[in-house]
Amino acid sequence: MAKMARSTRRTSNLICTLLLLSLLLLTCFFQQASGHGGVDHGDGDEEDEDGHHGDAGVGGGLRSRGLIAVKVWCLVILLVFTFLGGVSPYFYRWNEAFLLLGTQFAAGIFLGTALMHYLADVTETFHALTDSPYPFSFMLACAGFLLTMLSDVVIVAVANRQRVNRAAPIQKEAEEEGESTSEGPAVAHAHPMLMTATSSFEDAILLIIALCFHSIFEGIAIGVSATKGEAWRNLWTIGLHKIFAAVAMGIALLRMIPKRPFLLTVLYSLAFAVSSPVGVGIGIAIDATAEGSDWTYAISMGITTGVFVYIAINHLMAKGYRPQQPNYFDKPIFKFLSVLTGISVILQHLHSNRSWVQSTIPKEIIEHLNLPIGRGYNQRATRHIRGKMLFEETIYIS
Repeated sequence: MAKMARSTRRTSNLICTLLLLSLLLLTCFFQQASGHGGVDHGDGDEEDEDGHHGDAGVGGGLRSRGLIAVKVWCLVILLVFTFLGGVSPYFYRWNEAFLLLGTQFAAGIFLGTALMHYLADVTETFHALTDSPYPFSFMLACAGFLLTMLSDVVIVAVANRQRVNRAAPIQKEAEEEGESTSEGPAVAHAHPMLMTATSSFEDAILLIIALCFHSIFEGIAIGVSATKGEAWRNLWTIGLHKIFAAVAMGIALLRMIPKRPFLLTVLYSLAFAVSSPVGVGIGIAIDATAEGSDWTYAISMGITTGVFVYIAINHLMAKGYRPQQPNYFDKPIFKFLSVLTGISVILQHLHSNRSWVQSTIPKEIIEHLNLPIGRGYNQRATRHIRGKMLFEETIYIS
């Protein structure tokens, strides 16, 4: 029996290692592939030599049909794969070590994307939009962090109040029963309903509400993407987290609902799967209707940065996935290496594709507008600066 247990443990560790290596290779491949459709290599929404957009038309790059079509595809992909991840624990027993380290890997992807991509992008956009030295991007990131934290506080407060309300009559009934017996308070303490009060229908609903609230803000990041490549990259970052979260949610729901009703599992998974596509739709609508799309993008992504940081630190790193059985990989060093790997993937992607640097602004424009020399500007900032220069030239000629 001991040999069989060791053999099973080795097989489980081997499967976990292979799954993690496959996930890492797939991540690197997707990041490289999406980089060629992003800011630097042109995806149909870039500016040509005269400063016009290739297929944007009158409405600008974000309103182009090609870009919106990509965002719709992202919406559908998120919906389908998140739903499949949510219902999969009902049919398949996932390797717990893979879920444990995969969640930490997703945390590294989230944290690296938020700090090295989104925050840098928003900062450069604000530099181009306003001359004020106020750190708008960092202020909005803090606002997003606090907003997400506030939502968690409210949900936890509601959950605790409901648990107290449910436990109070049970406690009172148990005490009344205990008074007529010799055990006294011991009966009330050992009342079986008190042991299961936290695993209820209401707790499952609160879990879904908390996950859906965060997912809506994640989806907005895809909806306000400036290019097709950026939309695909955001899809990969968010989808990676969503799938792991959906699987973990499915496992948690099966623990909360002992009878494991298939219909409830499907309904909960569908509700969670719809949340991010709703955010994508909100982002598309905001960009399609807002007058100052660059301001809308900067504000939305600034808040989303804070949401990503909070989810990465508080939900994925601090809590993460907790195995039901003791696991060899459930150690701080393995979690650290998984987070480090996720951040390294984002760092390597930004370095190789240079998606956060633009050198398309002529030197004379930089000098004319008194812009900092030697700074890279993202696509939105470049577009805004070119538009500002064109406006000044029009006023001068007229």
